[in-house]
Amino acid sequence: MFRGKNYKESAKLVDRSVLYDPADAFDLVIKASRAKFDETVELHIKLGVDSRHADQQVRGAIVLPHGTGKTRKVLVFCKEERVQEALDAGADFAGGQDLVDRIQKENFFDYDVVVATPDMMGIVGRLGKILGPKGLMPTPKAGTVTPNIAQAISEIKAGKIEYRLDKTNIIHCPIGKVSFGSEKLVDNYQTLLDAVNKAKPAAAKGQYIKSCVTASTMGPGVKINALKQA
Repeated sequence: MFRGKNYKESAKLVDRSVLYDPADAFDLVIKASRAKFDETVELHIKLGVDSRHADQQVRGAIVLPHGTGKTRKVLVFCKEERVQEALDAGADFAGGQDLVDRIQKENFFDYDVVVATPDMMGIVGRLGKILGPKGLMPTPKAGTVTPNIAQAISEIKAGKIEYRLDKTNIIHCPIGKVSFGSEKLVDNYQTLLDAVNKAKPAAAKGQYIKSCVTASTMGPGVKINALKQA
């Protein structure tokens, strides 16, 4: 794989054989960031579970104490009489069948999160094959199927993120920006890690957290000692 000059210089700062304490890890991520934009800092947590089994799924949603640094666009499916309520609460788009048609016919995806009231799931369900693969399908577990749309929108705008296993049993989540500084990144990291630990399935055997790596958008991965409290 071709690596640019900046990446190679950044990689020299990181000892791949070391599990860094959280604060040291995020200090390194910040030092290794050389892009001309404010890079997103991501966390990648590999778990000792098998996502193919329903009783070993790990999924949920949390509000990061310092947000993600990104203002997320929210689309809300609701009845016509609640559209104005959703817009007043900060939704970027709100509607019903009109939005379903727009998504199906126009490939409309100019939003980051989809929220739906329970009475709309009958028509939203038709979009499962479109929204599902993009990770946009609303679910009660993530708090995106709810009658309280104002609260859901407020939490998403404040930095609520959803975490879920991929097919390789890894959780990938943004936890902030390089400009946040180490202290805020550590707070967000610990909040996410605590949530993942609490979500441990009863069926999980052996070592639960196999590895934990953080990296900025363009930077090298830094291994974190996930057993060490921040």
